Amino acid sequence: MLLYDTEFTSRLMLGTAQYPSPAVLSDAVKASGAEIVTVSLRRESAGERAGEGFWSLIRALGVRVLPNTAGCHTAREAVTTAQMARELFDTDWIKLEVIGENDTLQPDVFGLVEAARILSGEGFKVLPYTTEDLVVAERLLEAGCRVLMPWGAPIGSGRGLNNLFGLRALRAHFPEVPLVVDAGIGLPSHAAAAMELGYDAVLLNTAVAKAGDPVMMARAFALALEAGRAAFLADPMESRDMAEPSTPVFGRALLA
Repeated sequence: MLLYDTEFTSRLMLGTAQYPSPAVLSDAVKASGAEIVTVSLRRESAGERAGEGFWSLIRALGVRVLPNTAGCHTAREAVTTAQMARELFDTDWIKLEVIGENDTLQPDVFGLVEAARILSGEGFKVLPYTTEDLVVAERLLEAGCRVLMPWGAPIGSGRGLNNLFGLRALRAHFPEVPLVVDAGIGLPSHAAAAMELGYDAVLLNTAVAKAGDPVMMARAFALALEAGRAAFLADPMESRDMAEPSTPVFGRALLA
């Protein structure tokens, strides 16, 4: 998988919030094989030392850190947070979130495009958390984004892929753009379904962090993504409305 000219072997990205302990987080990331983890700026404060243990744990994992602008509700707030994250985490990669609705945590696509344009102009490699809307996708690409991260369902809902038609349409309209399903994934089968649609990766957090056994669940997701990707590459059969016999009828014995 190629994102911003950087190659990754794993197609699973993990969030780092809500785990029962730092040790479980570390073991889950290792079990998942993830090479990218997201980190909220609110975990790390430039003026405090409270988050240094967490930051040391992330560095020890040897993965790429993808800071996010979680909790931002305006383009200005998101841009400022991204600029602070670049200084704190020493990376120009940013998962851009501009939230527009509190109950569903749906992105504010207008603020998202505005912030993406500003940050791309400042040299950021922007990975925007967006909807499956085709027009918004086009505007984000025009703003400088080279990766899109449409939601599967509201953040933390575990509902899976709410709009299969929209996700299929997005994949069909932008066949060369890396697409990552971000948010709403609750089960490994949801992740496999995203990969079967031809998506390039899946980003999730709650489904692993809140599982009874996060480490086992992380491994399950890794296997599901591998299976889903293999199924997509194998060119699966199309569904039918009518039965089709798997055993040929030619040469069948006829009983009088």
